[in-house]
Amino acid sequence: QSFSEACPLLLASFGPELSRTEGNGLAPFFYLPHSHVIMERGLADFENGMRANYELTKRFSAEFSIRPFLTKYPDQSLKLLKSWTKDPNAHVRRLVSEGTRPRLPWAGRLREFQQNPQRMLPLLDLLKDDPELYVRRSVANHLADILKDHPDVVYETCEQWLKEIAKKSTPAEIVKSRKWMIRHAVRLPAKKGVDRALELRVKAS
Repeated sequence: QSFSEACPLLLASFGPELSRTEGNGLAPFFYLPHSHVIMERGLADFENGMRANYELTKRFSAEFSIRPFLTKYPDQSLKLLKSWTKDPNAHVRRLVSEGTRPRLPWAGRLREFQQNPQRMLPLLDLLKDDPELYVRRSVANHLADILKDHPDVVYETCEQWLKEIAKKSTPAEIVKSRKWMIRHAVRLPAKKGVDRALELRVKAS
């Protein structure tokens, strides 16, 4: 009945971590029941529940099972997620951005984060130059979510991120990846002809 006792058994049932970020097919869906156990039972035990999410994301999506924790324990969760931005595992780093998306498809809204995007921007800032496209794409999609409710916040963030790479000392790889991420973040309003989005895409070309 206690998740603190159940958690070690749950983790012991996990198989090997995913060795890549793409092309894993449907095999990881083996862990869908584990995800539901964490959501339903782990929520009463923040430390062990988040430990389970940490291990789950290395094998399957934890972006749904982490959301109840963000709702119930927002401050504790954000503090922990900040440490995860430096994790050596790309799946863990991506979860920081993807799991906190306010409008994540097929998931309930994170109302607090939707109303106040400033809560997540510091973590996105830490991930914006991640070495993995897998992570940077999630950051761009997160910005696209915020843009639907707070467009000025996203446009100003993108402008700032562009200014940072204007220095001659910025590595060419960082310049290229940052510009791609910004173009990707504002692609939908740009398609609708929104002037500020179009201007940003020109600047990031």
